[in-house]
Amino acid sequence: MGFLDRLRGQQNTLAASTAGSVDEKATQRSPEDVAEEPRANKDETGAEEVGDIAEGEPGWTPGGITFAEDAAGGMGRHLGVVSCTLLIVGRIIGTGIFSTPSSILSGVGSVGASLMLWVLGFFISICGLFIWLEFGTMFPRSGGEKVYLEAVYRKPKYLATVIFAVNAIILGFTASGCIVFASNILIAAGVSSPNAWVERGIALGVIFFVTLLHGLTPRLGVWLMNALSFFKVALLLFVVVAGWVVLGGHTRVQNPTANFHNAFAGSSHSSNDYATALFKVLNAYAGWSNVNYVLNNVKNPVRTLKIAGPLGLGICFVFYLFANIAYFSAATPQQIKSSGVTVASLFFGNVFGSQAQKALTVFVALSALGNVITVTFAQSRVNQELAKEGIPLPFGNKFWASNWPAGAPLPGLIIHLIPSVIIIIGPPAAVAYPFILDIEGYPGQIINLFVVLGLFWLRYKRPHAARPFKVWLPFAFFFLVAACFLLVAPFLRPSNGVGDTPPLPYWLYPIVGIAIMVTGALYWAIWRVILPGVFGYELIPTKERLSDGTVVTVFSSGRVAKN
Repeated sequence: MGFLDRLRGQQNTLAASTAGSVDEKATQRSPEDVAEEPRANKDETGAEEVGDIAEGEPGWTPGGITFAEDAAGGMGRHLGVVSCTLLIVGRIIGTGIFSTPSSILSGVGSVGASLMLWVLGFFISICGLFIWLEFGTMFPRSGGEKVYLEAVYRKPKYLATVIFAVNAIILGFTASGCIVFASNILIAAGVSSPNAWVERGIALGVIFFVTLLHGLTPRLGVWLMNALSFFKVALLLFVVVAGWVVLGGHTRVQNPTANFHNAFAGSSHSSNDYATALFKVLNAYAGWSNVNYVLNNVKNPVRTLKIAGPLGLGICFVFYLFANIAYFSAATPQQIKSSGVTVASLFFGNVFGSQAQKALTVFVALSALGNVITVTFAQSRVNQELAKEGIPLPFGNKFWASNWPAGAPLPGLIIHLIPSVIIIIGPPAAVAYPFILDIEGYPGQIINLFVVLGLFWLRYKRPHAARPFKVWLPFAFFFLVAACFLLVAPFLRPSNGVGDTPPLPYWLYPIVGIAIMVTGALYWAIWRVILPGVFGYELIPTKERLSDGTVVTVFSSGRVAKN
């Protein structure tokens, strides 16, 4: 039986099922069983009508859910090239470019080194984008790294899925954007020394608003997300143009080119400083893979992904480079270092005066809000995909995988909400923002390392598999080297001896990152090995269809047969 016939048979089974159970035999097929079946025949377009490109090959279905089952339910395919490009631009442009240049400059010590890191961060990001494009066009389904790890690391079963799930849930917050929004709004209101709990209260209001926006009015959420993405591009363009005017000597800024003379003076010689700063740069570029997380909602996913990814990242790089030049033209290095997360506000104040600064700082806050809306939209879909695979969660994974109550994954949004709230009300804001950026980046690099290693493995193991996009291998190798550097360098002593988050030790964030990954492995061992071994049962997967057509894997306990 061919792949297309099997796919139609699975769809018919789903349509005919009223009890919600999917054919048990199909559910429990192993990759070895599937490998005996012939390869699918594709048309000249690469079978994009089905959407499953490489998954049409024997044994290639990641996880336990087929492509047709994974794409069922929810709002369907409603995102085109423009929306996907804005999804990337809206995710990348948000808090990073308006907030992190100060801590990056503080880390590496000079204007020249800081600018070089922004260029290096783009090159690493474009290499990563091309790797993710190869995976995304092979497996055009929602979930991003979850899907790619499942496609490569199949044994022990569900280990890669659970480790990724723990990392995604614990670190899948948008607290940093909420904090930047609150800080800039208070500056705009003229509050120079805000109470910490006032700032936290505003940040909490943002994350609850965005959760309800996407959960109860999903189409309004997408519309607002796109509108704020256009707004952020316009705001960053304004900063860039204003920077050109400053460099031309037509503003109140005196000697605007001073920072570009002997630009590398004072540069750090510590690998730790550059690695920690590079984590922040890469966090500012984070979002180039945003469409990979929501491919179930994308029209013609392969074509759209290949257009939106490079276009969105390219736009952001041009704006980022010129925005940094604008900042350095309008303020001294010491002013920028002391500005914290409000470096854009400092720029507006120096160029346009205090009154204009207040008004323009509101725009920066709105940009941060747009970033929170975009990140939350994508992360909730990742959480939903994890629940679909049967990852054990409180109250059962069917609830967390659902699109209740308005066609969007409100339960997945709640999973995203909880760690965001904890981070907002936990550490002091002055320490929280840089530490969040560091701790988000380190486990992400561990995942990136395994994804790129998986790409090399699949190129070796399946050299003739269908690949609508192929990354040039030197790009993939450079990305691998960069990931290795970023995993080792944070343990080397920084030049100032304390790092950028005192009183927290400089080595704490990589240790915490590794601990989160180990926690995922322990969670898998308890679920799959320890509890079944102690209580003498085995986990039996079945598939159930929810009321809107969403297909979910559900595990039940069965007694182990004794010989």
